[in-house]
Amino acid sequence: MKKTLYTLIICLSFNLSFGQDVPFEKKIFKEQKSEFKEALKHLDTGDELLAYMPVNLIGVMTPIEKQGLNYRGALQEYLLAHKFNPKSADLNYKIAICYDNIDKYKMEKYFVAAYQLKPTVVPEIRFYLGCCHHLKGNWQKAIDEYNAFGSSASNELINLKKSATKRIQECRSGEKLSKEKSRVWIDNLGKSINTKYPDYAPVISADEAIMIFTARRPDEEMSPFGGYFEDLYESERIGGAWTKSKTIGKPVNVEGQHDATIGLSPDGHTLFVYNDNKGNGDILISTDENGAWSKPVRLGKNINTKDYHEPDASLSFDGKTLYFTSNKPGGLGGHDIYKSSWDEDKERWGESVNLGNVLNTVYEERSIFIHPDGETMYFASKGHNTIGGYDLFYSKLKNGEWQKPINFGYPLNTPHDDVQLVVAGNGRYGYYSSYKAGGYGEKDIYLITFLGPEKLPILSNEDNLIASIAEPIKEKFVEPEVIQEGANMAILTGIIRDEKTQKPLKANIVLIDNEENKIIAEFTSDAVTGKYLVSLPGGKNYGIAVKRDGYLFHSENFVIPQESGFKQYEKNVDLKKIEIGQKIILRNIFFDVSKWSLRNESVNELERLIKLMNENPTMKIELSGHTDTRGSDESNRVLSKHRAQSVVEYLVDHGVAKDRLKSAGYGEKQPIHSHSKVYAEKSKTKREEMHQENRRTEFKVLSL
Repeated sequence: MKKTLYTLIICLSFNLSFGQDVPFEKKIFKEQKSEFKEALKHLDTGDELLAYMPVNLIGVMTPIEKQGLNYRGALQEYLLAHKFNPKSADLNYKIAICYDNIDKYKMEKYFVAAYQLKPTVVPEIRFYLGCCHHLKGNWQKAIDEYNAFGSSASNELINLKKSATKRIQECRSGEKLSKEKSRVWIDNLGKSINTKYPDYAPVISADEAIMIFTARRPDEEMSPFGGYFEDLYESERIGGAWTKSKTIGKPVNVEGQHDATIGLSPDGHTLFVYNDNKGNGDILISTDENGAWSKPVRLGKNINTKDYHEPDASLSFDGKTLYFTSNKPGGLGGHDIYKSSWDEDKERWGESVNLGNVLNTVYEERSIFIHPDGETMYFASKGHNTIGGYDLFYSKLKNGEWQKPINFGYPLNTPHDDVQLVVAGNGRYGYYSSYKAGGYGEKDIYLITFLGPEKLPILSNEDNLIASIAEPIKEKFVEPEVIQEGANMAILTGIIRDEKTQKPLKANIVLIDNEENKIIAEFTSDAVTGKYLVSLPGGKNYGIAVKRDGYLFHSENFVIPQESGFKQYEKNVDLKKIEIGQKIILRNIFFDVSKWSLRNESVNELERLIKLMNENPTMKIELSGHTDTRGSDESNRVLSKHRAQSVVEYLVDHGVAKDRLKSAGYGEKQPIHSHSKVYAEKSKTKREEMHQENRRTEFKVLSL
């Protein structure tokens, strides 16, 4: 008996030393019956958890077919069986398949072992070896393995052969793009955001003040398919650092179901949530009401479909266009990008429109994000010129048409899935989730710093050449890297308060296109903090009005050139209650130089003033004109008097009783900035801004 066991061990050792397959067969382990029985039990349990199908079909299952497979549970069982018999090619392959769906960076060891133990373990093993090389950026080795698979695979694996052909194209793109590295810095956001659990799908406000993201942490219960249910978490950026994340709580997070982030409006007050507790994936909306998020509500049938999947959403800066993805019939393939416009009359989202084949492909388009500049879309795709998995792309809107998407390239894109990119209003910083070696967990959230165009070397220094004509000196300089200036837009932020009490107020903020005299968008300040954020894409003359019942409105004017770069303005607004003696500046009343005829851009401001007069039918006001300190006293007085009178005449012509209105021209006698203060300013630009602030139209409450 001992001799037989010794001989078996010697034979096994001989076989193992040459890497031969040791299948789970009773006859091989008849001297280890109890250990074999326990290992086989784990193997069978793993197969049951995986809803095991023949190994040659697992690799070609669709994502929908894979949804019911419990990879994590199966993996735990397989690893226990592996401790007993690490030389089973079939078991190593199954473990690798589990890791392929959990943590791809761990799958190579087991695919390689399966192949070395038994090169014919499954017909598609060379395909998976190609995937391993592909993931590591070993482009040519991956191509060789994909070709080896394709040349030997039968027609039963036609779909996988097509996948291999596409992956070869991805490797070709990877070879090219990895030689032209993108000018970006990528930094893990650290322990305040990321944990050993999956953290992903970040969404941010345009000013990066808040971040909301999805995580699968022990705060939730376990999903029956392995891992914890998805929940939403939030963090604030204070002093340039992100605070420790915390669960967003009820009613957004619901116990026993997946709840995930997919979009946040630029002002941070409208949150789009995804869940699939009804068997398909839908988009829900939650709003920030009095400092708390409301219970998410499903969007209508023009967005969500009964039997299909809508997993992504992004809201335009003005809140009037929703971009989303769906795999409903009629698309180009997989998930496509759609848009829907808000119907003011019906108060619902209108019919969706597919954005066409410039953006959409026969593959998957996901994770869309429309930038607050109104002209840049970011999204993830498995089509176009990807280098593997999902890659990140951007497209620009020009003359109403989306342009050909541009791959962000390496290292932002990797052979793994790179998805869910959001970009701050400044265009300089982005956030995305990615699998990366050395991260904290399965997925982590990363900060991306986009660098500006590389500075070209200055081949010769002109000063040195002039100084040394006889012996020219050539020097090579490379300017330091600079952070990209980013988007052509501005962000206006601040706090709205009561002028006297300084208590934060919830107020309505109206954004107007002064040149077209139309309202672009309306926003609301936070009811608890009074904070507000307004996005101002380049290329317009904006009027901004802040309104609240019982208060005089406050107006601002911003002209943002088309190629303006990025600017951020902070403007705290102290609203004045309607009381005798209160006065406000009408910043969106415009006149031509040295003239007093009202320009068309003034209409919205004038209409606002008429509305205020109608709402307070006994109120009487003085309208006054003011000039800067340049020019003669008399000419300034006359000009200001005529301008004030022009406003009075407009109001009278539009129904305001003349006896409620008084006009006055103060010329340069009541400047906001004194003559001496203006000319003490060294900056010419600043002096002109001060002159402009002195030139104004005001109204003052005389009686109520």
